[in-house]
Amino acid sequence: MTTLIHPTAVIHPEAELHPTVQVGAYAVIGAKVKVGPGTTIGHHVILEGWTEIGARNQIFPGAAIGLEPQDQKYDGSESLVRIGDDNYIREYVTINRATGEGEATLIGNGNWLLAYVHIAHNCVIENQVVITNAASLAGHVWVESKARIGGMVGIHQFVHVGRMAMIGAMGRIDRDVPPYMLVEGHPARVRSLNLVGLRRAGMINAEDGQIYQTLKKAFRLIYRSGLTLNEALEKIELLPENEYLKHLHQFLYLSQQQGRRGPIPGKHLGGVGERDEG
Repeated sequence: MTTLIHPTAVIHPEAELHPTVQVGAYAVIGAKVKVGPGTTIGHHVILEGWTEIGARNQIFPGAAIGLEPQDQKYDGSESLVRIGDDNYIREYVTINRATGEGEATLIGNGNWLLAYVHIAHNCVIENQVVITNAASLAGHVWVESKARIGGMVGIHQFVHVGRMAMIGAMGRIDRDVPPYMLVEGHPARVRSLNLVGLRRAGMINAEDGQIYQTLKKAFRLIYRSGLTLNEALEKIELLPENEYLKHLHQFLYLSQQQGRRGPIPGKHLGGVGERDEG
């Protein structure tokens, strides 16, 4: 089988494309690019820099991947974009290379990045994440698996978004979003557990209902009890342990450490992480 390349595509002779890769009209692929089997590259796509793309990805027209980071500190050194398998990258998505020699912007497996999404330098997107139209992630944002980010959301540098969290459309996110939580509003606040996400994951049923009940108790301790975050974490340690509760506890603990942004507040004044807005 030969590579299915449109005659108007411009592909550097040193680029490495698996024979099953399809390339659309007027696509441009640079010398350092590597593309795995079964990946489809739409028309007018640009793949540049040290970019590695895995298997069975669908890259739609106009996407630009692997260009230099939009960072004044970037010195031209070799940095990367690494994309896994089975990702769905829609029109005009931009994914920038990392800042720093040998560092990488990382996209895992099975993610959906919808039209006009921007992924800045040094971001990490784990697996099965959905980022909706025109959302923008600044540098060094980390998004854990199965998170959902609504349209036109803006996420500040170094923010972490937890596993299976949901961020409502048009939110401004300047602090960490804990796992399993629903965040929305202006200013953005933790509103509740992400019930839709938990239900889709099968965690609100007879088999896993106890996990959900434990997470609900943890939510009330963190956001409804009036306790400080550290006091709430101490009480969470007394709840029946499961992997989800353990991950939530660890995320909130690490969110307070140096170099992290701290957790986003709840909706009630005086809640965990609340800043004086006056």
